[in-house]
Formats: sequence, C-alpha cells, structure tokens
Amino acid sequence: MWTQRESMNLPDTGGRNREGAVSWMALAWRNYSFWADWRRIQPKRGLMTRYSPVVFFFLVSTLGLNILDSLFTMMIIDLKGREINPLIQSVMSLYGSDFWIWKFGIVSLSLVLLCILSELRVVKGVIVTMSSVYFTVVLYQIFLLTHI
Repeated sequence: MWTQRESMNLPDTGGRNREGAVSWMALAWRNYSFWADWRRIQPKRGLMTRYSPVVFFFLVSTLGLNILDSLFTMMIIDLKGREINPLIQSVMSLYGSDFWIWKFGIVSLSLVLLCILSELRVVKGVIVTMSSVYFTVVLYQIFLLTHI
C-alpha cells in the first residue's frame, strides 16, 4: 500500500528535517482541492485512471439504450413481430422473457472492458460507434412500435 508521502514522491527524511515537514505540508496543501479530493500527482498505476465525462456519458447511454432495446424487442415480439438476430432469437427461445438479463450481462461486461481500455483512441471510437448504433436501433424500434 502506498503511503501519502510515497504517492507525492517525497524523499523520506525520517522526520528529522523541519524543512522536509514544511515542504511536505506545502505540497499537501497545494494538491488539496476545495472539494476535498486529493489530486493524483503520481504516475498512473494499474486501473487508477480517471475517465473523461465524454467516455462516461457514452458508456452510460449505451447501457441505457441496451435496456431500452431489450424492452422494445419484447414489446415488438408481443405484437407478433419477430427477432431478426439469430443469436438473440436462440437466447430468447432458451430463456424466454428473461433474455434481457443475459443481454444486459454481456453488454455490461463489454462496457467494463471498453472502459478499462478507454485511453486508446481506437477504443474511444468503438464506444462512440456502439452508442450510435444502439441509438439508431432504438429509434428504429420506436418507429416500428408507433406504426404497428
């Protein structure tokens, strides 16, 4: 476990140096924000990255659109529609109306993996594309529901 002193990259003086204590307090005060959050000045280690609000927006919207897609799919099938995707059709035949739990789990796991890799430019494009595709599918399903 990293101590606060190590995370600020301060030399260990053993507590004997008054200037070291003053500089440690000055560095701590400078890195303390008004909202009671310590800013990370250490290099990124492991999964300790901060994600941008844009990535967060697209990930949460993809998750919400996935739920809407499952709901609208069940509504369309109840209105004598049929599922075109053969994978989802086989899952629906196995699990019935509980297929949305399976679909939610698969999409959530994919979004977690994309979130971890979101520092890559290609992955950001994949996240935006996936959210756009879900948005288009949900709009198409709304169109179908209003015209059936």
